[in-house]
Amino acid sequence: MPTNSSTFGFAPSRSGAKTSQSASKKRKMDSGETKYYAVRAGHKPGVYTTWAICQQQISGFKGAVFKSFLSYDDASAFAAGRDPPSMANDKPDRFYGVAVGRKPGVYTDWSKAQEAIVGWKGPKYRKFDTHAEALAFVRAYRNVAAAPLVELEGSEEEVEEEEDEEDDDVVEVEEPPTKRAKTAARSQAAVPIVYTDGSSLGNGRAGAVAGVGVFFGTGDPRNISERLVGDLQTNQRAELTAILRTLEVVPENQSIEIRTDSKYSIQCVTEWYINWQKNGWRAQGGPVKNQDLVVAIRARLDARQKKGAQTQFTWVKGHANDPGNVAADYLAVEGARKRA
Repeated sequence: MPTNSSTFGFAPSRSGAKTSQSASKKRKMDSGETKYYAVRAGHKPGVYTTWAICQQQISGFKGAVFKSFLSYDDASAFAAGRDPPSMANDKPDRFYGVAVGRKPGVYTDWSKAQEAIVGWKGPKYRKFDTHAEALAFVRAYRNVAAAPLVELEGSEEEVEEEEDEEDDDVVEVEEPPTKRAKTAARSQAAVPIVYTDGSSLGNGRAGAVAGVGVFFGTGDPRNISERLVGDLQTNQRAELTAILRTLEVVPENQSIEIRTDSKYSIQCVTEWYINWQKNGWRAQGGPVKNQDLVVAIRARLDARQKKGAQTQFTWVKGHANDPGNVAADYLAVEGARKRA
């Protein structure tokens, strides 16, 4: 029988006589209703029926190798060092982008990706369905010209990460993005592209803190990462402030393209403000929210227009691995963590 949630180590042999009850149980478990977690390299290699216990065997173990199976026999074979038949046609169906770690790059082997991040202070990594997405993520935090990225191919030796919530999220980073971000503010034309973003940790709740991020390019001294000023620490104010800070930095006579994932901000300063002005800055029976920021931005835009400079706003989808947006988001989050 496979180990249960309170048993560690290799499961005993399944040879010998089996009762009809145990045979029935085996058929039920092998039908896919239960996952088996095989630990090939860990504190105590073996087969486990819960992710929690499997995690105990691999946490803190350098070079841990583990994988989940729907069949106990396959899991047992893997734990014993043999690749079961079910792995014969395995192809990489997940790609691990390690942006900050011992060896940044794209991995198809989870155990190899772990080696690149375990023990590294402030690693940043994420899983993707395609190689292109993983590579874009890595390049958003790394100057590719500085050093080649790791490209590793190999069999998947990983547990199903939908049960590991950390793997689906980007891990916190403590390094400045100017050292890791691939220059994204490039344009085929002469007009520079600037990415802006705002972040509010705990948005809408008491104690929320917000930050502003503006990304001009890797290593650009104009990059901005700062706390949002004022009592209202909302995401919308942070998004608008990021645009305002951009306009404060860029010369009034220089045309620019501002890319943001905030449709709200774009509509505030390009469409909605017209009716708000006509209605005395009131909307839906009350004062317009963030009027001070909208007015300040419009003043900057009008001044730029008088000097012949064009200001183009472009919406980009957030959290879609656009390198510039990723970098601006990082700057905003780091800004929110700074002291006011």
